[in-house]
Parts: sequence; C-alpha cells; structure tokens
Amino acid sequence: MEMVGLRERALREIIRHGGRIVEGPGRRFIPLEEARLLAAARRRTRLSDFGDPSFHEPLRRLVRSFEIDARLSFMGRLAAREDLTRLLTNRLKMERDRQWHPEITAEEIRRPLFITGLPRSGTTLLHGLMAQDPANRSPLNWEMLYPSPPPERSRYETDPRIELAERQLRWFHRLVPDFRKIHPVGARLPEECLIITSYSFLSFQFQTTHDVASYQAWLESQDLRPAYRFHRQFLQHLQWHCPAERWVLKAPAHLFGLGALFAVYPDAGVILTHRDPLEVVASVASLHTVLRSTFSDAVDPIAVGAEVTRRWAAGITRALHARDEGGVPADRFLDIRYTDLVRDPLGMVRRIYRHFGLPLTPAAEDRMRRFLAENPKDKHGRHVYSLAQFGLDADVERERYQVYRDRFGL
Repeated sequence: MEMVGLRERALREIIRHGGRIVEGPGRRFIPLEEARLLAAARRRTRLSDFGDPSFHEPLRRLVRSFEIDARLSFMGRLAAREDLTRLLTNRLKMERDRQWHPEITAEEIRRPLFITGLPRSGTTLLHGLMAQDPANRSPLNWEMLYPSPPPERSRYETDPRIELAERQLRWFHRLVPDFRKIHPVGARLPEECLIITSYSFLSFQFQTTHDVASYQAWLESQDLRPAYRFHRQFLQHLQWHCPAERWVLKAPAHLFGLGALFAVYPDAGVILTHRDPLEVVASVASLHTVLRSTFSDAVDPIAVGAEVTRRWAAGITRALHARDEGGVPADRFLDIRYTDLVRDPLGMVRRIYRHFGLPLTPAAEDRMRRFLAENPKDKHGRHVYSLAQFGLDADVERERYQVYRDRFGL
C-alpha cells in the first residue's frame, strides 16, 4: 500500500512538473489563443455556430489573463487549453441541438430556487439535502460536463457519460488528493452553477483554479445578464426530456449577480446562508491555494488570502445592496444561519419549504435522512486551515465584515 502511494505521488509530480523539460523560457509549447481554441472546437465537432456571440470578449480577456497573470505550469497550460476547448465544443453541440429541436427553447423554468451565500457557509450541505427530493431537479456533475445531447429520462441513471465524468474526476482526484476534504465531487452529485456559467465565459469558475487577476477585475464590473441567459438555456436543455417540478440551484458567486439573476428569472426564490466570515475566509483561501497549486508553481498563500477576503467582502456587500434596493419582493429571500443548519438540517429544510409554499413529502424526508447518515461532516478527512496561514489578522477581518456580522447576528 505504501509503495502504491509512492507511485501515485511520483505520477502526480511528473504530470504537474514534467513539462519543464519541454517548455523552456519564453517558449509556448501549448499556445493559448482564442482563434486556435475556436478552430480546435470546430475541428472536433465539424460545427461552426457557437450561438450568442457575446462570449467572444470574455473569452479573449480570459485567455489573455491566463497568459499574463496565471503563471501556468505545463500541466496548467494543458488543463486550461483542454477545459476551454471542451467548453467551446459543448457550446457548438448545444447550439446544434437547439436548431434541430427548437422545442427546447419553449421549455419553461418556473420558480427556481437559488442557494447562495459566502463560500463554506453550508450551501453544499443544503443543496445536497434538497436534491434528495424527487420533486427537485439539481444539475449533476456529469450532465454539466457533457450536456449534449440532452439527457433522457429512460437512461438518466445509466447514461455512458456518467462513466466519462467519473474517469475525468478520478484523474482530478489523483492530481489533487486533498480536495475531497474541502468539497465533495462526484459524477452523480449536484454541482455549482459556476460550471454552467463558465460556458458564457462570464464566470467566477476560473478564478477558483487560476490567478486570473485582470480578467476577474473586469468580470466584477460587468453586467452578468448574458451569463444568466445562457444559464437559463442550459436548464432548458437539461430538462427537455428530464423535467421536475422545480430547479434547486447553488453557487456562492450568485452573490455578485442577484440583479441579473432576477432579470432572467423574475419568479426565482433565493436562500441566503450566513456564517461568520472569520470561519470562512481561511477555508476559501485554502481551497484556492490547493487548486491553483495544481496548475501553477507560483502560488503565494498570503496573496491568495488578501484576494479572497477582498472579493467576498465585496460580494456580500453587493448582494445585500441589490436585495435592499427593493426591486424584488422581500419574501423571495430566506435567510439561514449556518449554525442553525448544521444543528438541525431537516428543520431548516422544513422551514424553507414552508417559506416558499412547497410540499415536503415523508418519502423526501426519508431520503434526506439517509443522505445525512451517509455523508457525515469530514467524511473524507478533516480540512485544516488558519487565518495566519494566509496572512489574515482576526481583528482586521472582524472589522472588515462588522456590518454584515451585526446584521445577521454572526
């Protein structure tokens, strides 16, 4: 067993750093250029229509940020090229599907529920719980990675794309073995909307795994409605042959786009989870550091800590401002504190269903109980981190988030 572990570690190091042998200073062994990426996607699919052309500017800015900011390793360049090409390939296929089956565009998305809040504030737990209700539809990892053709109800549990996604995730876990301690990932597990919005290239997905500072600064000043319009098209695509009564969706990054979210989904409900930011920011910095270190040899945890706390302080302020403007009825929002959620998860779920006028069946509750029993906290090991590890001072962070902490009694 120890020898197998040594081989695994050696393989990871070869994959992550072996490119230094073939990529010398100033040489672009794996070029990242918009035109090449578009051409590669067209070659793979023999298709040419990417749909709404608004994605071109964010793609250009993202690719440039990869080149000037991200300090990618060989593995990082390889992963970035493959990920961007996959996104473009899937855009082509989904546009073809909509042209062949225009009835997809008539699919109605009624009263979706969005779970959001600071990262590490219970959004994943709540999303996983609510996904147990057969009346709810949450996008699973495999269908977000391989959305075309639209999934079929008759083989939703046996679709061969599930194994493709499992294989991809096995490689990911070999490269980042500690990630399970931070965030559960599986082909059949519900996942964040970041994967969906990444197809528009207006997404907070990319800053999670890479330092894309110039792109991210630009993104945070943009109107995000194009991302949410594509998000809606994506849900139409997934539900065409696999409907349910409602969508239950999740991403902390929705904090940055509540105005755009309600512009596209005017009947949506939003569940806001709240946790003391002093218990959050170091964990988020740890997640970013672990992921970025897989794709870059130049990750500074202190810089990551400063970036993370600035971003999420701005995000929660932006979300509360959008909420307080009064453009959306107050009852479209429900606040859930993390401490209450972890103390009584089913009690919080019942509260959510009452607030939004939804029936909660005994069968759904039983499934939720099983989910809790099968997924205890720290199931894959304890995630250890500290503020000091990322250059963060508790007093400074307390003051930074004081208005938010006071408002929600954190």
